[in-house]
Order: sequence, then C-alpha cells, then structure tokens
Amino acid sequence: MFSTLFNWRTILALIAIAIICVSVFFSNFLAKKIANEEKQKIEQWVEAVNETNNLNTTSTILSSKVLTENNRDIPMIAVTETDSILDHYNLDSIQVATDKNYIQKKLEEFKNANAPIIWKNPYDPKQNNLVYYGESSLLKQIRYFPIVQLFVVAIFIIIILYAISTRNKSTQNQVWAGMAKETAHQLGTPISSLQGWVEMLKDMEGNEKIAAEMSKDVQRLMLVSDRFGKIGSTPQLEESDLVTQVENMMAYIKRRAPEKVNFSIETYGETEITAMINPPLFDWVIENLLKNALDAMDGRGNISISIRNETTQVAIDVKDTGKGISKKNISQVFKPGFTTKKRGWGLGLSLSKRIIDQYHKGELYVKQSEPGKGTTFRILLKK
Repeated sequence: MFSTLFNWRTILALIAIAIICVSVFFSNFLAKKIANEEKQKIEQWVEAVNETNNLNTTSTILSSKVLTENNRDIPMIAVTETDSILDHYNLDSIQVATDKNYIQKKLEEFKNANAPIIWKNPYDPKQNNLVYYGESSLLKQIRYFPIVQLFVVAIFIIIILYAISTRNKSTQNQVWAGMAKETAHQLGTPISSLQGWVEMLKDMEGNEKIAAEMSKDVQRLMLVSDRFGKIGSTPQLEESDLVTQVENMMAYIKRRAPEKVNFSIETYGETEITAMINPPLFDWVIENLLKNALDAMDGRGNISISIRNETTQVAIDVKDTGKGISKKNISQVFKPGFTTKKRGWGLGLSLSKRIIDQYHKGELYVKQSEPGKGTTFRILLKK
C-alpha cells in the first residue's frame, strides 16, 4: 500500500514538474515576444512624433494612427534628460488625479523595467527627450500565468493525494475489520471446546481449584474473541462508571505484574464518573496502555491512572515511570506495525487509538514523554 502511494506521488510529482516546466518555458517565450513587440510599438510612436515635428502632413496622419491605435495599452512617460515630465499615456487616470506622486512612482518603476527610447528634442537638437514604458496588462497576465497554473496544479495534486489516501485508509479499515472478525471466528471453536473440558473438570473431585482458574482464562479468551468480533461494527455505547471499569482492569493487570511495580488510581475525591463507552472495547484500551507501561519498565516502578471529571469531557491519564519515548518516535507510536519491543506486532496502541478516536469519538495521544523518566498517555471522552 505504501509503495503504491509512493509511486502515485512520484508520478504526480513528475507530471506536475513537466507541466510547470513547459508552462514556464512557453510563457517566457510569449512574454519575450510580446515585450519585443511592445518595444517596437514605443519606437514607432517616437518615430511618428519625430516625423510630426517636421510638420509633414503624411507623417502627421501616421503619428495619429500610431498614437490612437497602435498603443492603447502600453503605459509610458516622456521626460527630459533632467527627468522633467513632458507627457504620459495609458496610466490610471484616477490615480493620476488623486495621487500627485503617482506619475513619479510609475516613472521609477518603468526605469527599472526597461531601457528608455530616445526621443529627439525638436527645439534643441543638442538635447534628447526620453520615453520610459512599462508592461501592458496582457504581458503582465502572461508573466503571472505560470504562478496561477502552479497554484492550480498544486490544488489538483492535493485533491488527488487526498483521494488516494482516503481510498487507502478505507482499504486498510476493511483489512483490519476482516482480520479481526476472522480471528474472532477462529477462536470460537477452541473456546467452545475448552468450555466443555472445564465443565468436565468441575465434576472431578480434587480439580475444583484448577477448574476455577481455567474457567477464568476461558472467560478471558471469550472476552478477547468478543472484542475482535466488534472491530469493524458500530459499537453500542452505554453510560458506564469509568472508575469501576478502570479499577477492575487495573486489578486484573496487577495480579499479573511483578511485585515491585506499584499501581495507584486518582479520582480527585469522586467515587463515580460516568461516560458513554463500550465497556469491552474500553477495557481493551486500558489493558493495552497498562501492558505497554509494564513493558516499558524493568520489573519495577510506578503506574498511576488519574480520572478527572471536567465540564464537557473526562480526562484519563495513564502514567508510568518507564523508559519513555524518544521525540522521533512519538509521532510513530500509533502507526500499525511500529514497535520497539523484540516481540510483538505493534498493533496494541494502533487498535487503542482506533477504538477511542473512531468508535468513541474521543482522543488518545501522548501527553508527555521523556526518555528515562516515563510516559503519560491521555484519553479524552465526551460526556
């Protein structure tokens, strides 16, 4: 899946680069062509004005045609060699009327844009007037076109990647649900068989204690099977006491933990804190977080759970004094397959986050972690 996504990204990136390169090249080609044509128009204008100054009737007609038809869009300013403004054409009339510095600002802009066209002074042959000009609106549009196209291509790529990501997530969800239901189905037959053997053991004298313990383990297997069976289905949420749920799961883990690991729970004086949960799935999350905390410690340390009843939500913090998580791994801990353990598939935290985020519409995240000092996971549930 990841290789497919990578290939799609690579192909899209190459297509985008090709489109942009062709667009920039062609746009620059057009821009240079239009810029040369506009320069020729200004030169024709200057030539026409020079001819007009010779008071030739034919030239006058030519200059009039050039002035009125050949340059309706190119802004320009005619000045003396000392930058005294003689005339201007195709500037914003409103700006000219309202801003006394507008023409001077445009003059500086035109000076930076193009070299001036020399215009002979008809009254003093020793001096020359200069014509500075800017870009027409068409030329500006051509120059900005690659930027606009880049923006459009970027949006296109984002939409495509989002669609691919959504499709892959949907496929991944289907795989998860299928695997979970198949696991539950496969567990069903041996569990039923074990239940029968346990009942037989109960009828045999001297095996009562063994049968009782085996019965607990069989019940545990049934619970695990039930949890897997609920993956992919819409779970039924019910109002439950979180304090009781957490205490029961902590007691279960505590019986199986090393003696030097201390467990504690803090409810800030409240004996009952309720929220809408699916008890079997919620227990699974707490179990995974507690087991994860145990795995992070070398047989000793402290594990504490605090449950805080807030105005609109319930905050549950699971804190340990274990090895902690490095900064580079914090963003990876909830990804399927990620694990720092020698054994394990790296699915516990991923499943836990899926249960809280998707099924309970809450949040599960790493609140705080520091290598060598421990980690705190936080669960937020809406009330």
